Amino acid sequence: MDPFASAHNLDRELHSLLVQASSNLCDWFAESGSQAPMPDSFNMPDVHPAKQGVSNKVLLSELRLLMNGSYRPSHPGSLAHLDPPPLSASIVGELICAGLNNNLLAEELSTSLSSLERNLCKWFCQNLGLGDLSGGVAASGGSLSNLMALVMARNIAGLESDPSAVFFASDDCHVSFAKALRIMGLREESLIKIPTNEKGELEISSLRSSLKKIKSEGKKCFAVVATAGTTVRGAIDPLLDIAKFCQKEKVWLHVDGAIGGMYGLSTIASEILQGLGSADSITVNPQKLLGIPKTSSLLLVANKNHLSSTFSTGLPYAEPITGNDFHGGELGIQGTRSAEALKLWIGLRHLGEEGIEKILLDSIKRRCYLESIIDSSKFKIISGPLHLLALTPINYTSSQTTDWSIKTRSSLLANKFMLSRPMYGDRYYLKAVMGNPNTKFDDLKLLANLINHSII
Repeated sequence: MDPFASAHNLDRELHSLLVQASSNLCDWFAESGSQAPMPDSFNMPDVHPAKQGVSNKVLLSELRLLMNGSYRPSHPGSLAHLDPPPLSASIVGELICAGLNNNLLAEELSTSLSSLERNLCKWFCQNLGLGDLSGGVAASGGSLSNLMALVMARNIAGLESDPSAVFFASDDCHVSFAKALRIMGLREESLIKIPTNEKGELEISSLRSSLKKIKSEGKKCFAVVATAGTTVRGAIDPLLDIAKFCQKEKVWLHVDGAIGGMYGLSTIASEILQGLGSADSITVNPQKLLGIPKTSSLLLVANKNHLSSTFSTGLPYAEPITGNDFHGGELGIQGTRSAEALKLWIGLRHLGEEGIEKILLDSIKRRCYLESIIDSSKFKIISGPLHLLALTPINYTSSQTTDWSIKTRSSLLANKFMLSRPMYGDRYYLKAVMGNPNTKFDDLKLLANLINHSII
């Protein structure tokens, strides 16, 4: 087989390879429910290239080894993380994206797809309440979207060379902000953590007093980060109050909506995100809930010109774009990028507004149902308005919760349920994420029964 597809004739060997690989993938999906979320053991193929290239038959056989050793997000018991099964249409989008191999670095390398990304970002901006000047860019994951937002906020504030510049976020903010500190050359104390209340929400009064304190010390704040969906319990910070505060203080508001931002697309559930449209920038991750294959993250901004003014250095090796648009490589940190907007676009087109709404509302219904059948006399349950919940025994010490969480997670895995085991506060919890559409209420009844009987 020629290693590259023919540019002139139908490549029948490629066609056969894709057909067989697709068939194997469909088989893998079909057998996922009879397996377990994680394999007990697996075999690895040879990693290094042989002297002679191997046949398609060998390639497919080796691929099967890797597939059999993979985590199975389609399994109804896969409830540990924010990793739902992929949309069928988006799998096709990923394949076509790989085949086209366009580069969103420059317009001339991705003519239609660059336009698709711009228009899709604009659609998200409009539906989440950002203004007429809004726009965005796709990024390789929420961590990168959050980093770019902070770099942009610091640049717009004119504090890019000020080592004493600070930003605020809640105690429950994502770990990506600690990473961003190091990348941006800031000290650890440049991230000022604000306490949360009993619901896991940032305390606005503490934010006010903290800003007043840093001003008295001669320091300047370049951003406030509000979280729309914290990692353990899915709490949402008081976005509207924080937005009003930021507008009054003339401070950039970034909303990390990697977990919960998608609920802004719902005509029913969007009320839990009041104030989202007042943000200066928003991170959203369709991969975490809508089933868009990884990676799928967007950085959306109220003023799209802030992206180019921060990241554009010019592309002297590419033809300039006529009009007010910029090459994709001038709108963020990444240069070369695949057309990830394609699999997002085709997935949303396949779902339609009703399909999107159903995914969003069903995830909340599953969380509410599971929460209602957990024995509240035995367990403390923490959650927010989204599709996450975590639980821990009420009358156990911190040490006892460690032992309980290890033993119970192992028991659940033996029964083909996979929950995660986060440390929150001073103790371990078991966390369930209700974003898997293959999980039915009967599955949740069995899960709750196993959890309720984990304490005698």
